[in-house]
Amino acid sequence: MAVAEKAPEATGPSAKGSTKDWVHYEVDLWWTDLNTTEIGIYQHSRYRAKSRQFTTDSDIFGEVKEDGERTHLISYREGAWDESEGMARRLVIKLFSDSMTWRATMDLMIGRSLQLSFGAGGFPVTAFSVNVSGHDQIIHVERTARKWPGFPEKFSFFILKDGEPFLYKLRRHWISIGPDYSLYDHNNERIGILNGKLVTLGGHWDVKLRADHDDRILNCVLQLFCAMLRFNKACRAHVEDLVQRMEKRELRPQLESHEADLYLNPRRTR
Repeated sequence: MAVAEKAPEATGPSAKGSTKDWVHYEVDLWWTDLNTTEIGIYQHSRYRAKSRQFTTDSDIFGEVKEDGERTHLISYREGAWDESEGMARRLVIKLFSDSMTWRATMDLMIGRSLQLSFGAGGFPVTAFSVNVSGHDQIIHVERTARKWPGFPEKFSFFILKDGEPFLYKLRRHWISIGPDYSLYDHNNERIGILNGKLVTLGGHWDVKLRADHDDRILNCVLQLFCAMLRFNKACRAHVEDLVQRMEKRELRPQLESHEADLYLNPRRTR
């Protein structure tokens, strides 16, 4: 968990009914591969040796920092996104500790995205699944289909804790210089801010989360969500294109095997 700090009351989210302490961390995404984590001819092989989750087509493109110190690294699968087409093209982002221990994975669910977008009349509704180490639930982060032109987009998800669902909503700010989002709980109280900065070409987010909501699982989701925003526009365009091609009978829906596994019934007969 991040270190708690006192947030300015004038700028931080509402602390109504709870502590006024906030945790803070940064998600910094790089534009190129010229970073200290990937320089060195054997570096990629070392990462693969440390974690099976770091595949041959993985590219590290960001980091998470707390108090200026790196705590996590972020990668995505170039082969699945940059080098694939059609239904096989999907975004896979992974979160690792600084020592390359796997923490969580976010997948763009093409099948679910097609279903929601088709039902929304072609409006691109992206759906993501998040698998967090040590957490039994697959967390589904989905863009809302109810959006008028010019209105800010929203995403929602819930996290199971001891059988109780904790619901969250991420809503983009109406007016902002960078891609800013606010996080709301099921009481519709603002409990966090993802403050997007335009200081780098890759993307940078200052994340503030109310201390009474500071949780390893929630932080993994938020950190992966910030990383996903780098690809957000491209994901929407990809899903919209697939729906249009499907309706024109130019595309036969067929799921990539790894994604298909994520839909399987865990209680099925093996």
